[in-house]
Amino acid sequence: MRRQGFASVLCWLLLMQGAPNAWAAPFRAAIAVRQVTPDPLLPVSGGVGPSHPVTEKRGDLTVRALVMESGETQVAILSTDFLGLPGVIGNRIRAACPAIPPDQILIGATHTHSAPDLYGFPDGLGGFAIDLSYAERVVDQAAQAIHEALSKLRPSQIRTATGEARGKIAYNYYAEQLYDPRCTVVQFLGERATPFATLVNYAIHPEVLGAGAGIISPDLIGPLYNRITSQGGGIGIFMNGALGGMVTADNRSENGGDQRIWSECVRIGTLLADEALRIVSQAPVQPNPSLRIESQLIRFPVDSSLIWQIMQGSPLGYPKSERREIATTLNLVNLGNTQMLTIPGEALPNIGYYLKRHMKGDHNLLLGLTNDAFGYILTRVDWGSFNRYDYISRTCLGEQTGEILIAEALKLIASTPAPASE
Repeated sequence: MRRQGFASVLCWLLLMQGAPNAWAAPFRAAIAVRQVTPDPLLPVSGGVGPSHPVTEKRGDLTVRALVMESGETQVAILSTDFLGLPGVIGNRIRAACPAIPPDQILIGATHTHSAPDLYGFPDGLGGFAIDLSYAERVVDQAAQAIHEALSKLRPSQIRTATGEARGKIAYNYYAEQLYDPRCTVVQFLGERATPFATLVNYAIHPEVLGAGAGIISPDLIGPLYNRITSQGGGIGIFMNGALGGMVTADNRSENGGDQRIWSECVRIGTLLADEALRIVSQAPVQPNPSLRIESQLIRFPVDSSLIWQIMQGSPLGYPKSERREIATTLNLVNLGNTQMLTIPGEALPNIGYYLKRHMKGDHNLLLGLTNDAFGYILTRVDWGSFNRYDYISRTCLGEQTGEILIAEALKLIASTPAPASE
């Protein structure tokens, strides 16, 4: 009897050894949302310089926290409806969430041009456009969203897919076809394989309305979220991609002008949501995906006098540097058969294509404007080239920004094992 029992146990152990994830702790995930529309309304920022007054709102600004866990590894992805969320504010959010290591909290911005300034841009009157009390409210609400998601973690499955988002959604304002039409979608499933969250990764400027419209709004991202929920995709969360130079919403009219109207936000956001749900609809379910995160500190020289002056004068308290440089964290996340790489600004599409080509996942996401929002990211051969690139060169940290990002990202990718394949 003892020999039979031992043989049975040995057989079971050998079977389990060959089963993928047999010993892994169950993958868990959850998502939470907080509304951060200012009341009363505040002016909105479309870029460097004074903010613009508003008289109304369309939709609500939100912060959305997606938390994932496998064994002792936890990763939080926070998406915020702002032009950009600087690392100095992101670090305040991380400090308020000590349950997760700070370098495992990825904080990005959707890049709406119809939200209050969080950079601390000069207002042209000797002060700053940022409302510091409002910024503190954003920090508080973002931390609350992360805490809530942590408290609601539940066993989950995922499915991931990549495909071209079809229809009149985006184009490159500088060179119409030079953009990435691919959309990668990660859907999180709960009981009975029912979606409770849908992560959409796509490169686009949500600037249908623009800062001068007098409207505070998440722009096309609000309708995208509404459509995902109404179509059974659960709560949506959007992370932008390599949107620089100048991948924008295709709100062009037949006459050639831009249609800066809310109905265009609804049309584009709804279409992108429908395309995302179509792309992911037939993807195979990954029942217990593995989760891994790697982090690396990288430093960039600040050659741009404009950006250096903003950092030095900002009331946010950017770290002082005698070497005139700034540091940020680069993250690489493996989730099932998928890989995610953070980008601390608006990388040009050629950089995005190059990095995706060297990533190791069956599906690869670039999380733009994540962990920091340093403006445009160009390679040295693009920086200062062409009159068309004048603005994006002036609002780039410097000639080496793209070169440093690519080199450090490739090192991180090379040193990290490939995610599990389908």
